[in-house]
Amino acid sequence: MRRRLLSRAAVAVTSLSLLGAVAPAASAHGGHHDTARRVGYFTQWGVYGRDFQVQDLERSGAAARLTHINYAFGNIGTDGKCLMGNVPGESDPWADYQRPLDAENSVDGVADTDTQALAGNFNQLRELKAAHPGLKVMISLGGWSWSTNFSDSVRTPAARKALVASCVDLYLKGNLPQDGARGGAGAAAGVFDGVDIDWEWPGSEGDTDTVYRPEDKRNFTALVAEFRRQLDAYGRTRHKHYELSAFVPTAPAKIDAGFEVRKIMKDFDFVNLQGYDFHVSGEKTTAQQSALYARNDFSVDGTVDAWLHRGAPARKLVVGMPFYGQGWTGVSGGGDGLGQPATAPAPAKWANGYADYKELKALADSGTYRLHRDQRGGHAWLFDGTTLWTYDDPQVLTQKSRYVRAEGLGGAMFWSLDGDTPDGELVRTVDRALGH
Repeated sequence: MRRRLLSRAAVAVTSLSLLGAVAPAASAHGGHHDTARRVGYFTQWGVYGRDFQVQDLERSGAAARLTHINYAFGNIGTDGKCLMGNVPGESDPWADYQRPLDAENSVDGVADTDTQALAGNFNQLRELKAAHPGLKVMISLGGWSWSTNFSDSVRTPAARKALVASCVDLYLKGNLPQDGARGGAGAAAGVFDGVDIDWEWPGSEGDTDTVYRPEDKRNFTALVAEFRRQLDAYGRTRHKHYELSAFVPTAPAKIDAGFEVRKIMKDFDFVNLQGYDFHVSGEKTTAQQSALYARNDFSVDGTVDAWLHRGAPARKLVVGMPFYGQGWTGVSGGGDGLGQPATAPAPAKWANGYADYKELKALADSGTYRLHRDQRGGHAWLFDGTTLWTYDDPQVLTQKSRYVRAEGLGGAMFWSLDGDTPDGELVRTVDRALGH
C-alpha cells in the first residue's frame, strides 16, 4: 500500500516547510524520474476572448519548459472520420489554419501573407517547434463537448481503421481541406507528433449528447491498438516515432466501465490522469476540486493508486494539474467555507463557477479574500465569507510535482496554458519542482 494521510488539517497560509516531506527520492513504483513530461493543453478557442496566442508561450518562457503541447481539440464527424471544415460549433478551420497573424503575434516575428498554405494556430505551432526542436505537439481528439461520435465511430474493425486513417491523413500527413490559398496536400505536415485521445467517456456518461455503450470498453482497446498500428506504419516511412496518449478519468467506476488497463497501456506512450474537477461548482456544497490526498473522497493520490492497481506502469502516468479554479457563492455555515452549502456557481469572467489562475491570483492579492491551505491534503482555497474558490497555487503545484518525482511517475499535465499568468508562473513552478 502507498502512503495515506488520514486527517485534514485546514490552516491559513503558512510557510513552505511541509513541502520538504515530499522530497525527490527513489520510489517503489519506478525510482527517480529525471525525464518527466511537462504536457500543456493549448485551447483552440483561447485565441479569441482570452487573446492567448501561441506566441504567448514563447513570450512567457513556457515553451522552453514544456515537452508536449496538446492542441485542444480535434473533432470526429457523424461520418466517423476526423472533421475539419466550416461546421459551426463542430470545427474551426479559421483558428486552426486560416487566420493570418501579424508580426507582433507571430512566433518568428514575421506577418503571415495571403498566399501561404498554412496560417493560424497550426503555423504558429510549427514556428514554435522550429524555435524549440525538442518540443512535441499532439492533436487531442474529443474533449467533453466533442466526444459525441466516438462510440458510433469505433464499433467495427472497418470503422476504426477508417477513423484512424482519416486522423493520420488530416493531422500527421497534414492534408487539409483547400480554402483559397490555405490548406491543400501536406500543408500541415510536420506540425503534429502524435495523437492524444480525449474520449470522455467510453462506457459511461459524459456530456448530454455523448453516446456510450457497454461495448465501448473493448472497442476503446481496439481503437488504441489501431492507432498504434497506423502511427507505427506511418512512422516507419518518416523514420519517426509518433506518440499516442489519452486523457483518462479518476473515478474507479469510470475506469472499470471503459478501460482494459493492462492491454491499452502497452500501446500508449503515456496517459494524462484527471487530477481536477473532483468536485465542481454545479454541486450544492463547496468542496476541493484537486486535492493531492483526501480521505473518503477523490484525490490525485487515489487516482494514481487506481491506475497502478489495475496494472498501469508508474512511468506512463502523467498527473493532471489545473490552471483554474472551481467557485461557489452564497456560501453559508461560517468557518473556512469548505464543505458548506452554497446557492450558485460564483460569478467569473468567462464562465460562472470557473476562473483562470491569473484571475484567482488577483483575488488572493486583493486582500478581500483569505487564503486557506490544507497542508496535509495538498490543496488551497480562497474565501471571503460568501464566495469560495478552490484552486492550485504555486505552493500546491510544488507539492504535487515533488510527489510526481517521489513516486516515479511520468510527469505533469496542465489544463490549460491560457490560465497561467503572462510570465508563465505556474509552468515555471512545476518545471523547477520536477527538476531536469
